[in-house]
Amino acid sequence: MRAYERFLQYAVIHTTSDDTSGLTPSSQCQFDLARHLVKEMRRLGIPDAHVDGKCYVYGSIPASPGCEDLPALGFCAHLDTASFSGKNVRPRLVPDYDGGDIVLGTSGRVLSPAQFPHLPQLRGKTLIVTDGATLLGADDKAGIAEILTMAETVLDRGLPHSRLCFSFPPDEEIGAGAKDLDLEKLGADVAYTVDGGELGMIQYESFNAAIARITITGIGVHPGHAKNIMRSALLVAHQLQAMLPGGETPQDTEGYEGFFHLTSLRGTVDEAEMEYIIRDHDETLFEGRKRTLLHIARLLNDRWGEGTVRVELRDQYRNMAEVIRDHLDLIETAKKATLLAGVQPATPPIRGGTDGCQLSFRGLPCPDLGTGAYACHGPYEHITAEDMDKVTEILLNIVGLHAGS
Repeated sequence: MRAYERFLQYAVIHTTSDDTSGLTPSSQCQFDLARHLVKEMRRLGIPDAHVDGKCYVYGSIPASPGCEDLPALGFCAHLDTASFSGKNVRPRLVPDYDGGDIVLGTSGRVLSPAQFPHLPQLRGKTLIVTDGATLLGADDKAGIAEILTMAETVLDRGLPHSRLCFSFPPDEEIGAGAKDLDLEKLGADVAYTVDGGELGMIQYESFNAAIARITITGIGVHPGHAKNIMRSALLVAHQLQAMLPGGETPQDTEGYEGFFHLTSLRGTVDEAEMEYIIRDHDETLFEGRKRTLLHIARLLNDRWGEGTVRVELRDQYRNMAEVIRDHLDLIETAKKATLLAGVQPATPPIRGGTDGCQLSFRGLPCPDLGTGAYACHGPYEHITAEDMDKVTEILLNIVGLHAGS
């Protein structure tokens, strides 16, 4: 089975995580894909495949003869999808894509080179798109499909390999995917996540990341009698946003540049809630961003009264380059594997994070490989069948190089 055929099966299974539930997994629907994968892995010849009570899928393939003493090699990809609607996903195949506009169902949305300039480079391939009403789920169901297609090929062809270890965790999109991953059960000495962007990406420099939840308490009275009494929580929220540095948002930054990203604002005159994600590759600048937000909150409390603005900061993950710099052989192996597949490797910084960030700091060095997906987390998400084949080939090459073949 080709990787894209697996992916089409996974994409229609609802697995959106929920950062408000406080549970692990954060949404019970993730078990639907987990159980599907366990059955599939056992059919492929991975008899120890199982899902635990927290929705972490595990499985392994014993080393082939002569490779028993090699370090065990792990591969991870997450079950959940981002918060943009992941229910009732209807993937559509566009064979022999012409590089032009694609109308996405009846949504009124159009996937266009005017907005996504890379699209003409995909001309002639089989493009997989959404109907414009949901995301596609290539982040990261494409990664799962590519990993299991690699595993199937290794088993079917009897290719030389070290012990291969697999884990498909829940809740990566809410920063909790690696939290309860049992490293002893996984059994890997080194690993890769397959959770990146376009084909050929090999990434190990991630953001430092935090989330800020802000509560603003206002005073609501009749607007006709509000003079010197009303304190609009919504206007205080507007003032807070205006006091942040200009031009430091996701749409204004690239490369190693960090940002403040307002992801949610809701409320009334009486109370408002804001949520930001804070990102920077540089640890000193990252800590400075958190201090800036707290400083703004103090200024607003001085202006409007103590307790008006309350900030809760929570670190999510750190830049895994700090760990991977001592394991650059993993990057060199991935580069060689990519070149062997006829693809030019690229190592830009990740403008985000993966489960590999937390896993690296927990003692499992774990850089990230691209899945071939574009425009993830929204209705314009797309991927090609051919790029998924190439990622699978890269994974097979990594397995072979790791085994010395």
